[in-house]
Amino acid sequence: MKSIKENEKQGFSKNDHRVIGQELDLFSFSSYVGPGLALWHPNGAVVRGEIESFWKKEHQKAGYKYVYSPIVGLKQLWEKSGHLEHFADCMYPPMDMSLKSKEEQGAYYVKPMSCPFHVAIYQASPHSYKELPIKYCELGNVYRYEASGGLQGLLRVRSITQDDAHIICRPDQFMDELSKVLDFGFHINKVFGYEKFKVYFSVRDLKSKKDKYIDNEPVWQMAEESILQVLKEKNIAYDIDVGGAKFYGPAIDVKAIDKNGKEWQCMTIQLDMNLPQKWGMFYIDHNGQKQVPIMLHRAILGSIERFIGVYLEQCEGKLPVWLAPVQVKILPVSEKHQKYANQIAEKLIENDIRAEVDLSENTISYQIRNAVRQKIPYIVVVGDKEIEKDCLSLRLRGGEKVHDISLSDFMARVAEKIKSKSADL
Repeated sequence: MKSIKENEKQGFSKNDHRVIGQELDLFSFSSYVGPGLALWHPNGAVVRGEIESFWKKEHQKAGYKYVYSPIVGLKQLWEKSGHLEHFADCMYPPMDMSLKSKEEQGAYYVKPMSCPFHVAIYQASPHSYKELPIKYCELGNVYRYEASGGLQGLLRVRSITQDDAHIICRPDQFMDELSKVLDFGFHINKVFGYEKFKVYFSVRDLKSKKDKYIDNEPVWQMAEESILQVLKEKNIAYDIDVGGAKFYGPAIDVKAIDKNGKEWQCMTIQLDMNLPQKWGMFYIDHNGQKQVPIMLHRAILGSIERFIGVYLEQCEGKLPVWLAPVQVKILPVSEKHQKYANQIAEKLIENDIRAEVDLSENTISYQIRNAVRQKIPYIVVVGDKEIEKDCLSLRLRGGEKVHDISLSDFMARVAEKIKSKSADL
């Protein structure tokens, strides 16, 4: 792991997510593991876990059903989906299992996307028009062989956790579903403090190679016209990104604008009328006839890794209480105060507040400096006065001090900040 001084020598600013990640002990990379493959430390796992738990709850409320899919799939899966034809450059080379077993024929590829697995889940049983829309979501681990020169901390990695979802709907539903996804995506990102967005309508580059996109001109025109209609109905300003379309269809790409005015990819919504036809997906309409559904591919945060990297720089490592790995650090002035400090920590932990006691032999001033450096939201100092009065003395991140607050009042204060996901302390 590089020291802070080594990071500075490489030109990293103090607010670079790689520097913050090291200061807060969130993640690291190892040459033995491989470039672009992040290792999440216990503190980083807390941040990830809270974001992912929030993501799942919000999706459940919005009518999505969570699924799991394998890390690998047979060659014929990726041939049929079109990935080997259009996306092979970004895929890891295949594993030939026939070398391991005579019974196991064919090559396996590590998945770059979850789409074909969700299609297979849909096809596992017949569906009526009354069931649609069906919304599958997954925090899917995918792997893409990004060029080593383009790797950049968490912002560009090879092991990616996609906040993936696929909405399978009838033609008369998809305009409404597209509108709902946009609203949902803006809602999720605003919870993290992003208020400004730049919207791009991603279309084909008609001057590029013919095999870059699936060849079905009527479907492409219908998809593009539908997206334009939704954007106009919602009065959303947009720029056109020529060449930004996916190989299977046009997209709406939304970039969050950080406090420095920089754009970061967050939400993407891709309209796909090709894959359902290619896979023979169908539902039974009210006349008992088979009909081909429409599929929306979408991600709200982009990827968990990149989102956390961008967010660390946005908040300068000062994570809101609900995301802070340690929400409360308790500092006993001396050894005789440790018992009371431990009792406070036990009570906080019982009430789902992440608390730690500093039991080091360092001076109280050093303990405070260390907790400040770790950007702990609440620092509690315990001495004779606090034990005598059965109260707490607080130091809030930023320097504000609160004296003689009861433990119950403090717990209520922290619980409210966690529940509201407030950035304020």
